[in-house]
Amino acid sequence: MTDIRLGPFGPFAWIDLIVLGWFALTALSVAYVAWDAVRHNPEMKVMKLGWVLVTVYLGPLGLGLYVLACKEPVAGTHERFITPLWKQALGSTIHCVAGDATGIIVAAAVTALLGLPMGIDLLVEYAAGFAFGLLIFQALFMKDIMGGSYRQAVRQTVLPEWLSMNFMMAGMFPTMVILMMGRDMRAMDPTQPVFWGAMSVAVAVGLAVGYPVNTWLVQKGLKHGMGTVRALGMGGHSIESERERWAGPAESAPRSANSPAKPAEVGKPSETKPMPARPMAGMNHGGMTMPRDPEPAFRPTGAQKTAWAILSVMSLLLTAAYSAESANLGVSARDVRGVVMPPGMVMARDMPPEAMRDMSAVDLTQVAYRAPADARGDQPLQPRIENGVKVFDLDASVINWNILPYEQVAAYAFNRQVPGPRISLAQGDRVRINVTNHLPVSTSVHWHGLIVPNAFDGPAGITQAPIEPGGSYAYEFTVTQAGTFFYHSHDHADREQALGLYGALIVTPSDPSAEPIVTQDVVIQLQEWLERDGYTYPAMPMEGGMPNFFTINGKAYPSTDVIQAKVGDRIRFRFIGSNTVFIHPMHIHGGPFEIVATDGSPAPAGAILTKDTVDVGPGERYDVIWTAREPGKWLLHCHINHHTTNDNVEEQGGGGLTMIIDVSQ
Repeated sequence: MTDIRLGPFGPFAWIDLIVLGWFALTALSVAYVAWDAVRHNPEMKVMKLGWVLVTVYLGPLGLGLYVLACKEPVAGTHERFITPLWKQALGSTIHCVAGDATGIIVAAAVTALLGLPMGIDLLVEYAAGFAFGLLIFQALFMKDIMGGSYRQAVRQTVLPEWLSMNFMMAGMFPTMVILMMGRDMRAMDPTQPVFWGAMSVAVAVGLAVGYPVNTWLVQKGLKHGMGTVRALGMGGHSIESERERWAGPAESAPRSANSPAKPAEVGKPSETKPMPARPMAGMNHGGMTMPRDPEPAFRPTGAQKTAWAILSVMSLLLTAAYSAESANLGVSARDVRGVVMPPGMVMARDMPPEAMRDMSAVDLTQVAYRAPADARGDQPLQPRIENGVKVFDLDASVINWNILPYEQVAAYAFNRQVPGPRISLAQGDRVRINVTNHLPVSTSVHWHGLIVPNAFDGPAGITQAPIEPGGSYAYEFTVTQAGTFFYHSHDHADREQALGLYGALIVTPSDPSAEPIVTQDVVIQLQEWLERDGYTYPAMPMEGGMPNFFTINGKAYPSTDVIQAKVGDRIRFRFIGSNTVFIHPMHIHGGPFEIVATDGSPAPAGAILTKDTVDVGPGERYDVIWTAREPGKWLLHCHINHHTTNDNVEEQGGGGLTMIIDVSQ
């Protein structure tokens, strides 16, 4: 069963559970990195904070990088452990990511909550990330290491920070657009777990893209890598005091990674001289690359800096252009309202947010009622009489509805059933139908095929104002026709009718002799559904919108009704095209039938056709009379074979638009 909404997780989709599981691992990872960094790692405070923040953003991935590149393997060996260039470059990248990503993520959350378009969001993220990374993580912290004033620190770090930021954002831009403006646009909403999951992935990609330039910057001495307070002599600690704190007194030469501190050395005076309080230019303290004066062949040249600058700007512009071409950056989180789009839906960059909302999945948080699995739709709706007027009440809401025992859809429903309740009238009745809207969107109701006053015809925005959520509207008219009709939504009809807002409306003639002689009446309301991964989408005749389930009166075979009959019975089947996608050639086994009425009008005696298949298109109605000639189980089904499957699978000989007529002697 794919619909996890039936479990204990409420409205969460499977991706939410994965993200929440990842966050649980992230919390454990952050706790370990913070504990180890504070208790056992002699790195500078800024690097400790950087590793903690990066682990917040990357979860177990951050923990893995910390263990591989920064966690001291044996007490007193950290300086030698972090010496390799790849670790120094990673430390530099981590430092950049910790600062830049903090500004980016804060900006992303704020702009989304303010309802700013995605294009503005990306610009604000860039500015905030660069400002936070440069002014806080680079200049503010590094002036204590480099010496000099805060202004000097800003001037010295602006170029390497800008290069690193450009490459990082070149990785993050398209990642955020792909993840946030793809199928699951809840990723644009900071109140949703998937938003933070998308940001985590984007930060990981940004780190990977920014790593090469950081390697060059560290190699050329233009940016710092990693280093320890005991090697730099910072914070009032000498090398001896730090070494005694972490591993006991030691020799002046660092131990190897496999040489633990010797107990006998505890208390032994150290011969190592304290390092100066500030590192001197051109030195590599504890593996930390500081500005130096390498031999001429390896000095960073102006041409090299220019080349990296051009590459960074080109990368940023190309990824920004890709992002703008791939998605509508004029759309905001407030516009799309956390919609989830169908798999395979073509998401063109010019698709307006209104279209996205109409084609998207039903918001599972708005489900107000879960119908029993065996509940049936098309139940008779009893009126009350007020001053000679038959009064009916219809209430539209979002419900969970089982089309099969194991397959549930999120539906828009009248009176908590799919199809909506059957309204039975007599020709000449005066009726009033009160419609109350408890949907998350506006609605209206059209009385398909009936002649009514224009004000009560139902098209929202044309003959009436839409019925807003929480509102009501009363339709009142006199029924002048007789036959098979139906009612359905006429506001956002592409969405609402496809999700279940329809029902049969049967009118008996004032002259009983006008009715054909039949043994029983059977209403057949056709519908198509699109359900994937626990989400229900309105079925539409377009890419990604094709249905995978089909129902008669709200149920798919083998859960459809079984018609009981005897040999000689004449059964009137009222086919109603309440569906919105396909023309369904409805076929009955066991002999032909007569078409006695179409679209609510009786067929003239000379025009009655004898057929065994009738094409029922959306909005059409056909009354046919079928005679039970032989005992046995006879099928009534659509003759598009795919429509007699359930998500492409046959069950008990069929599926979807299939019913059984069980004829006995």
